[in-house]
Amino acid sequence: MLKNEHYRKLENMMHSAPIVKLAGARVEISQGQAEITLPVNRELFHAAGALHGAMYFLALDNAAFFAVNSLVEDVFVLTVSFNIYLLRPVDQGVIKAIGKVVNSTRTQYLAESILYDAENREIARGSGFFVKGKVKLTPEIGYK
Repeated sequence: MLKNEHYRKLENMMHSAPIVKLAGARVEISQGQAEITLPVNRELFHAAGALHGAMYFLALDNAAFFAVNSLVEDVFVLTVSFNIYLLRPVDQGVIKAIGKVVNSTRTQYLAESILYDAENREIARGSGFFVKGKVKLTPEIGYK
């Protein structure tokens, strides 16, 4: 399979996930990197009037996850652990997370991601370890 075909199938897989549809996130994937965009939607705010941290995590984890899965063509990877640092609130615009694989071994991958607001200010960052799972990349999970 061509690399670009793999990336497009991964993008379709993410876009078909119910949580992603709810949040309105989109992804662009390339070799060892992924960029997630997410509209700041008031329905996803916490009580203090800004985007809930769960959406920060969604963007950061997915950016790192899909950066890793761009390198793995047979199975769905799994997030083993993920650290997140929330730096500033956001209450409007579109946020963008850029994830990159920074290290890999035979059994695990380390990826980092940075989240930016609409003015390109860093609002959060995260890093995580990922491993190959047992679920095959198939059309049944949206990989088509």
